[in-house]
Amino acid sequence: MRFDDDAGLDTSEVQDLRGSGGGGGGVGGRLAIGGGGVGLVGLVIYFLISQFGGASPGHVSSGGGGLGLGDVRSGQQLDDSKLASQCKTGADANRNHDCAVVATINSIQDYWTQEFARSGQTYRKAPTNFFSGGVRTGGCGSATSDTGPFYCPADSQVYIDLTFFNDLKTRFGAQGGPFPEAYVLAHEYGHHVQNLTGASKKGGGSGPTSGSVRLELQADCYAGVWANHATKTPSKNGKPLITDITKDDISRALDTASRIGDDYIQSKLGGGQVDRSKFTHGTSKQREKWFTTGFQTGKPASCDTFSARDLG
Repeated sequence: MRFDDDAGLDTSEVQDLRGSGGGGGGVGGRLAIGGGGVGLVGLVIYFLISQFGGASPGHVSSGGGGLGLGDVRSGQQLDDSKLASQCKTGADANRNHDCAVVATINSIQDYWTQEFARSGQTYRKAPTNFFSGGVRTGGCGSATSDTGPFYCPADSQVYIDLTFFNDLKTRFGAQGGPFPEAYVLAHEYGHHVQNLTGASKKGGGSGPTSGSVRLELQADCYAGVWANHATKTPSKNGKPLITDITKDDISRALDTASRIGDDYIQSKLGGGQVDRSKFTHGTSKQREKWFTTGFQTGKPASCDTFSARDLG
C-alpha cells in the first residue's frame, strides 16, 4: 500500500496521548469493554476468563455517562505538535509509520463522509487517540494496551496503542504490514459507522450467533468496503490518498483476520480449549469471509450480518 506523495494530511483527526501517563488503571482496571467499548480482538476477555474463572463482561452498551467528546482525564495531556510537524503529505506517510496511520485514518473517514453524503446523511468524524500502556476514555472507563484497539460509543472515539501492530506479528503470528494495520483501523471505524446508524444497539451477549459476533463481523465487512474504495476516494485535493493496494496487501489482511478469530485466540493464546459459548468476535473463517464480502462488493448494504442466517 502506498500513498500519494502530494496529498495533504489532516492530523486533527488524531489525538496523541503517548508519554502523558495516560492512566490505564492497572492491568484489567475499569475495562473499556465493560463500559461499552467494542474492539478488534477483545483479548482481555480471555485474560479475565483464565484469571478469574469465567468472568463475562458485557460487550456493548449504549454508552453511559463520563466525559464528553474531546475531554482528557487527569494525567493525560494532548501533544499533537510532533504529528502536525512531521505528517504533512503522503510522502511523509510513505516514510514515517505514524504518518501512515494518520493518512489511513484520513482515507477511511473521507470514504465514509462521502458514502453518508450519497445517501443524504451526515457523517460525524471521530478522532483516534494514540496512547501508550493505558488510557482513560471519555465514557467507557479505563483500558490497558492488552485490550487491543477499540472504539468507545459513549465518546465516539477510537483508541489504539500502536505497539499492537507489533503484537499482531509477535503474539498473534500475523504477517503484518501497512495494509493489515489499515484493516485494523478500518474495523474500528466500522464500529463508529454502527454507532451513527444505530446498529450498535443490536450487539451484546456471547455465543456463535450473538449480537456481539454479528456486530464485529459487520465491522470487518465495513473495513472491506472501505478497502474496495480506498484507491478511488478523493481527499481534499481531489486525488485519492492511497494510490495502490496490491494482492499481497489483501492476502496479508486476510492473514491478520485469520489470527484474530475467537477460535484462534482461545486455542492459541488462551487455555487451548475452544468454548463457543464465549464467542464475541466470530471465528477466523468468518472474519475472513466478511472482510472479503465487503471488499468484493464495495457495498455497505452487503454487510447486513444481523439478517444473515449463515455467518459462514
